[in-house]
Amino acid sequence: MKFRLLPAVAVALLCAPFAASAQGLFGQALTGRATRDMPTTCDNARFLVDQQGLEQSGPTRIDLPEHLCGQVLAISPRAKRTRSGWHGYFYVSVGQGVSIRIVSDLDEMNAPQWPWVNKGDQVEVQGRYYYDSLRRQGVDWTHHGTSRKWRWPGYVVVNGARYQ
Repeated sequence: MKFRLLPAVAVALLCAPFAASAQGLFGQALTGRATRDMPTTCDNARFLVDQQGLEQSGPTRIDLPEHLCGQVLAISPRAKRTRSGWHGYFYVSVGQGVSIRIVSDLDEMNAPQWPWVNKGDQVEVQGRYYYDSLRRQGVDWTHHGTSRKWRWPGYVVVNGARYQ
């Protein structure tokens, strides 16, 4: 009987982090995709809590609605073509020494030729936070569109000019 119980306990312990992360990114019950609302104003503190939780639990395949503000630290001067189109990338400081990559789908956005953001600009970003790993995370879906799996239109405001 002891030997049959041991594998069951081992499996339960191995699955605990997955159950905890799906149970509630930080106290909220979530299933599959995010079910909580997009903040109406910038909430860098919430983003930092979400990021820290995902760094502790690991990838959960849950995308989170985030509304951030900060200063642009760096930009990728050239747009890059991916399988989903042309994208521009920049990094924003969100406080506490943390920066996050912002991904802009240039095919979907109503914006001038890239780069339309510069180092030092103040930005406000609304989009989808994804966490694939410590080195593969960012905020995308910063354009006006929505989908079956993502209900919030995104945007980027640069020094008062809104691009979506």
